[in-house]
Amino acid sequence: MSEDIDKKLNRREQYKARLRPYDYFTKEFETIDFDSLGEGDRYYLQDFGIFNTDFLEDEFTIRLRNGAGRITTENFRFLAELVKEYDLKLVITARAGFQLHDVYSDDVMEVWHKLNDNGLTTWQSFGDNIRNIVTDVYDGVGEFALLEAYPLIEEMHNYILKNPKYVGMLPRRVSIGISGNIANVNSFFANDIYYALAQKDDKYGFNVYMGGKNTEVAQDMDIFLEYDEVFAFFKAFVEVFYKHGSRFSRSKTRFFYMLAEMGIEKMKELLAEEFGKCFTSAGELKLQHHDFKEFHQLKDGKYGYCYQSNFGKLDADEMLQIAEFAEKNGADIRIGIDQNIYILGIDKQEVPFSSPALSSTIIACAGNLCPYAVWSIKDEAGEFLPLEAIYKNRIKVGFSGCAKGCGRHRHTDIGLIGLKTNNFGDTDGGARVFIGAQHDTGASVARQLFSMVPFVHLKKTLTLVIRLFEKSGYENFQLYSHYVLNHYSEDFLSLWHLYNLKENKEISLQKEPKALSQEDETALLREHFTDVVLIENNMKKSVSQLVKELWTVEGQDPHYKPPIERTTFR
Repeated sequence: MSEDIDKKLNRREQYKARLRPYDYFTKEFETIDFDSLGEGDRYYLQDFGIFNTDFLEDEFTIRLRNGAGRITTENFRFLAELVKEYDLKLVITARAGFQLHDVYSDDVMEVWHKLNDNGLTTWQSFGDNIRNIVTDVYDGVGEFALLEAYPLIEEMHNYILKNPKYVGMLPRRVSIGISGNIANVNSFFANDIYYALAQKDDKYGFNVYMGGKNTEVAQDMDIFLEYDEVFAFFKAFVEVFYKHGSRFSRSKTRFFYMLAEMGIEKMKELLAEEFGKCFTSAGELKLQHHDFKEFHQLKDGKYGYCYQSNFGKLDADEMLQIAEFAEKNGADIRIGIDQNIYILGIDKQEVPFSSPALSSTIIACAGNLCPYAVWSIKDEAGEFLPLEAIYKNRIKVGFSGCAKGCGRHRHTDIGLIGLKTNNFGDTDGGARVFIGAQHDTGASVARQLFSMVPFVHLKKTLTLVIRLFEKSGYENFQLYSHYVLNHYSEDFLSLWHLYNLKENKEISLQKEPKALSQEDETALLREHFTDVVLIENNMKKSVSQLVKELWTVEGQDPHYKPPIERTTFR
């Protein structure tokens, strides 16, 4: 590579150009000093599941990948014993894996080897790799399962896991989901590739969606793959992204940007060239909304049980209890992308323990266990969220400690991002709120309701959102979003909820056949609320002013000024 091109590469690519991550592993890994890491070391180590930052030099995170969320009961017990031995914190990731936190520098190599030498793997769980490949937790065994994805995931997993060409050498990370179930536990449209169950000419296979991420839904590529074509397509994709993906500005290296730049048709040309034949057009998408309960009947008449984790946290004693029960009953353990543990193959709808939290419809990032998060999510969820109402209505909630969006907050019914701000005075922080994703079918991501709700007001605000949904009469929140919320502008929805809060009302919105004009929306506000104020006839400015009036801690906000220009409707 020429010196001029090398200078244009982003920092990580410059390291890769000098030494491949696989070669770093074979030459330097076993002799590394974890108390004295350089920038390059931190990049390389991610490819083997080890994460560290320069401002937490002696604390490490180790992430495991569990293809399809599968783990043997033996390995689950072994992991629990390891957590206890080294006094680690363990969390379930939103990709059905495990993360070990608080691994100290003196223990990193020992813990890493104990994991990788005993049937578990940490390879390619961070870094510029194909991340843990996910599917439905009831894959192959649930009453809605038509095609089993796990054999395909094993093929894909084994192809890339220790392949020197690809380990750490992709332009950016890639997320992949595949579902052979009619009804899904969670949506997969946030993935770079989603193989979605479809039917064409009386044959089941997969439609291909590409280019999703935490803030975008994957696009329909108009491609249908038969079961035995999926692996070949996967190999074609990996090679195309490896060859053609951008390696320059780090902010533009995700596959999403590559697809946006070249377009769907050009991308399909490149894929078909590697695939070796032309593609068949998409079939009929076979996805249904279904709300799963604590127990779920399996094809063989037995049951699966969802153990709701403490928002992704598990301690060693919990894990040992689950392992003992599974062993005694000859059951399997699987990990869901909803961050819960599933015990499959029990005879009765009863277990000798209860879940520690109402978390089955909630996805949470690592919270304060991650250096980027500003919200101690796992410790504060009960304080700031109306958990009973969320659980009762099976509302999907995703919350992230920062804008990186690991909680997939824009692919849920209600999404939250933790923030710090002094805009409301002496507050401990708050959350940006999103509502209304149509995530089952990937029709749309959630839209912003409030740019910031202080934590002290968050539970009341979310309770109102849920109460208005309940009063709408729709069976689930996605139908409410489709027929009601998404026919109104974001600013109007903000004002509607704010005036309900201000006047202590619960006036729900009605179905509209089409999007309304601002004049129509203003008329609705005037019809239902007594003191509607639009500043300079501008809804966005009016939202900003009203949230200050409702949520500012009195006397603490130096930025707050009373409005000067305003138009009042009575």
